[in-house]
Amino acid sequence: MNLSLYSIQAFIIIDSEGNRVLAKYYRPKSHPNGESKEFLTLKEQKAFEKGLWQKTKKAGGDIILYDSHLAVYKHSLDLILYFIAGSTENELMLSSALTSLTDALSMLLRNSLEKRAVLENLDLVLLCLDETVDDGIIIDTDAAAIASRVSRPRPDTTEIVINEQTILNAYQTVKERVQQRIQQM
Repeated sequence: MNLSLYSIQAFIIIDSEGNRVLAKYYRPKSHPNGESKEFLTLKEQKAFEKGLWQKTKKAGGDIILYDSHLAVYKHSLDLILYFIAGSTENELMLSSALTSLTDALSMLLRNSLEKRAVLENLDLVLLCLDETVDDGIIIDTDAAAIASRVSRPRPDTTEIVINEQTILNAYQTVKERVQQRIQQM
């Protein structure tokens, strides 16, 4: 058995009709077994996703072995979120990572983990995924920590005061620096 940190081969979100909403496949070159030769083309990816959706479209399970790949999945309103891994990976770790990712996404999307919200906030979803998994390696399973690193800081406009005096000061500073540069030449 070859132990490695690389555990996730793909992250996929499929809607209730079986259409891809988001898919990210990992093929790290630095993997101990070399670069993966699976899922290289879009056609292979779509065929795998369609078959996987056929097996998991009904709610009830959360782990399945499909096409010699371990698929850990969660249903959420009109979406199914998947982590795809090799058949020898730790199901509990994958399930924990997927649960923390979905919990973080729920926090960030105000408990509306649905297709429309995911598409409108795709940047947050991808940042959240990147905070959870890096190049196929699970790096964090704490939903609150992931959400706090991804959340947008609220702009505090009370500290910035712009008036005529500050604009004149900025103009004077630029004018003095330009004059200094001209004198140096």
